[in-house]
Formats: sequence, C-alpha cells, structure tokens
Amino acid sequence: MNHQHHTNCQDTIQQLNAYLDDELDPQLCAQLEAHLESCTDCHIVYNTLKKTIQLCQSDGEEVALPADVRQRLLASLGLGEVDDTE
Repeated sequence: MNHQHHTNCQDTIQQLNAYLDDELDPQLCAQLEAHLESCTDCHIVYNTLKKTIQLCQSDGEEVALPADVRQRLLASLGLGEVDDTE
C-alpha cells in the first residue's frame, strides 16, 4: 500500500458516517464512491458499518448474540465475564 492510498483510506473511513447520513457534498460523494469501488478494504468497512446501522435501526426486536460470539467480544474488550443480572 503506498502512502497516498493509505491517506485516501484514512480519509474515506473518517467520512463514512457523513456519507451514509447524506451529509457530504456531491463532489466529495463521487470521490468517496470512486475510492470504495477501487479499494476492497474500505468497501468491507463501508459494508460492515452500513449493516451495523441497519441492525441498530431494525424493528427493535432484541437479538441475542450466540454465546461463543459474546465471549469473544467480551474478551476482546477486556471485560471477561459480565454478570447479565445487573
């Protein structure tokens, strides 16, 4: 990855929320979309963020994480075991 590409990726990641919220001007949207089309890594981040937002805005029905996923998440956050009864 060259320096310019890395800078474009950082800029793209920083602008994704504004892009998804339709807060960017058309020229910046076109630049961001062109980068997303050419950069697999940023496209993955974009798709993940978009899906996360969709899940958070879903019908409000609570979805439980599978136990193994929950444990990996807690471990990666350094929380270990958390008591659900609190």
